[in-house]
Amino acid sequence: MELYIVDEREGVTKAPEMEESWQLMLEQLAFACLEEVGYPLEDTEISLVLTNDEKIRRLNAEYRNIDQPTDVLSFAMEEGLDDEADFHFDDPTAGKVLGDIIISVETAERQAQEYGHSLEREMGFLFVHGMLHLLGYDHCDEEQRSRMRALEEKILRNQGLQREWT
Repeated sequence: MELYIVDEREGVTKAPEMEESWQLMLEQLAFACLEEVGYPLEDTEISLVLTNDEKIRRLNAEYRNIDQPTDVLSFAMEEGLDDEADFHFDDPTAGKVLGDIIISVETAERQAQEYGHSLEREMGFLFVHGMLHLLGYDHCDEEQRSRMRALEEKILRNQGLQREWT
């Protein structure tokens, strides 16, 4: 499994040790998501773009017709699945490029503060949320939302990123 991270934020000073710890955390979360749903790990590629509110707003307007920033967008290579995790694991083309996840770090910072937890936890949550979308999960109705949220929290808890309730 390969996770490619591109940081498109301009004018942001990034500490190398933070970048390394985030890379490791996100790779571990990607592995955990893939293993949880039984998706092949070999030769799987995921790209993550870290951006700002303005860039994600433009993407949100273009692809979802919602002209405002959002926290995370996912673009799966295999769209139009009828049911969650409806991938054909025995298909020789499976396990290649899974898709792209775009996260607004600006929004993640605000949400972390609003929810009273670390930026690391918020970034982890947004990444897992995006990964599950790439894997065919959605939250269009309450049943799907509950199933997806339970899976998100299970993966995060198993990686030590559970929500701290105050």
